[in-house]
Amino acid sequence: MVPRAYPHKSFEGAALDDRLGMLERAKDGYQVVVTEGGLFIEIARELRGARPEAEIHFLCGRDAAERVLTWDYGTPGTAERMLDEFGLLVAARQGEFSPPAHLRSRVRALAIASGFDDHSSSEVRRRIAAGEPWEHLVPESIVDLVRRIY
Repeated sequence: MVPRAYPHKSFEGAALDDRLGMLERAKDGYQVVVTEGGLFIEIARELRGARPEAEIHFLCGRDAAERVLTWDYGTPGTAERMLDEFGLLVAARQGEFSPPAHLRSRVRALAIASGFDDHSSSEVRRRIAAGEPWEHLVPESIVDLVRRIY
């Protein structure tokens, strides 16, 4: 699920249609759907409305997991209540993530091969702008789209 708009950042370089095009080519069997909400809780509730039986997990990096779990939501216990509705699968990028003990049942490490610390859309954009090699950081099926977009 891809948010139509992100609440905390704007699309850089690639419009929503561009992002959907890249995901459609790279999806490898997954379905790509646009959501109206941009926060994890909004996306989870939108998905729950369409598929009430679904077990929902968000895949994110260590940095995103830390933000989600330590954000000041204004009301104590908000992160815990959100994790009653979805789980987090956290990829160790640029450091391991260790969730608080009381959240470990809903926040799990996602095993990924080593060498992916520099794989991110921000790094791809940085390398393109600097004229550095970047093609090895994206699926081969979208290299031509990334060249066109950026």
